[in-house]
Amino acid sequence: MSPEQQLEILKRGAAQIISEADLLAKLRENRPLNIKLGVDPTAPDIHLGFTVALQKLRQFQDLGHTAILIIGDFTAMIGDPSGRSKTRPQLTHDQVMANAQSFRAQAFKILDPQRTRTVFNGEWFEMMTFEEVIRLNSRVTLQQMLQREDFAKRLSKNEPVRLHEIQYPIIQGWDSVKVKADVEIGGTDQLFNILVGRDLQKEEGLPQQVVFLMPLLEGLDGVQKMSKSLGNYVGVSEPAETMFGKLMSISDALMERYYLLLLGEVLDKNLHPMDAKKQLAFRIVERYHSKECAQAALDGFNTRFSKKDLAHADLPEVSGIGPDIVSAVVASYSQAFKITKSRGDARRLVEQGSIQWNGAKVTDPKAAPAFAEGGELKLDKTRAVRVTA
Repeated sequence: MSPEQQLEILKRGAAQIISEADLLAKLRENRPLNIKLGVDPTAPDIHLGFTVALQKLRQFQDLGHTAILIIGDFTAMIGDPSGRSKTRPQLTHDQVMANAQSFRAQAFKILDPQRTRTVFNGEWFEMMTFEEVIRLNSRVTLQQMLQREDFAKRLSKNEPVRLHEIQYPIIQGWDSVKVKADVEIGGTDQLFNILVGRDLQKEEGLPQQVVFLMPLLEGLDGVQKMSKSLGNYVGVSEPAETMFGKLMSISDALMERYYLLLLGEVLDKNLHPMDAKKQLAFRIVERYHSKECAQAALDGFNTRFSKKDLAHADLPEVSGIGPDIVSAVVASYSQAFKITKSRGDARRLVEQGSIQWNGAKVTDPKAAPAFAEGGELKLDKTRAVRVTA
């Protein structure tokens, strides 16, 4: 492809590129570019929100460029403060390396391992003397670091910003120097860190990397970014049926964004929304599990919802969900799906006719079905539970 054609493909889904002109100039050099993505394995599993950056890195790979995956075995022990309202808990090196092994296995379900250069930034940071650390710190000012919005917010609330957190952008920036990055991919919350990398590259007499920012993927609620702590996530290592069911619960409005950021494709507007959602769920499950698992998850979903045959479906089980229908709805969402629903939310679902008990609609918020006898409680279009005694 021509550099101009490559740029048009790479731009899809990007939130910000600094700058498109610089990226085009690098593409016109007619050589494989070094595309950097740094990850801190602070947990063993990743969710779909993180795969947005991996998907873009794979796109660069498919255009003939070199993917450099930096595993932050050193930086993960510090903890990236980006977007954080408080200090991250620090991990041991053993914890980080165990997480890294699991992370790589999941990342290579997207990336081509044969065309990926994987490096650990501990390779250079663990060799630095204290004098070298001081010299590296001397290249930036405290004022620069405190310009960060997350630091400024914490200081304005008289909340602590610890000195090791201020080191983080410098360390991430030095990674770019060491691997001679032409482009660094990151979420929109990484702008400050990647710009520090550009500054350090300039000081070293290297060409400055292009900043390539991807959006932060909204979670299943369609409002807040996907996060395990918020419970609105789809985990890459979750069972196929769970993954499929969660993806079927997203709103029609969110589908277009998921197609673009997770599949790198434009949603076909001619598809019926339900068919489009099933196709999205099928392809994502197929990517992280297998085609057979995806088909089984689709068949199971059709059994539960399309065929209205909940009695024979494999449903999550709940118990002790309360005497009335509103309490049962709140407890079922929490127990089975880790979703917080207020009593007001539950009451509206009941009054709107969304709730069914053993196949019959329940529209009276004061109703008290015989939950102790067991049965199937349908919560919405894509979620149902089996109530056990």
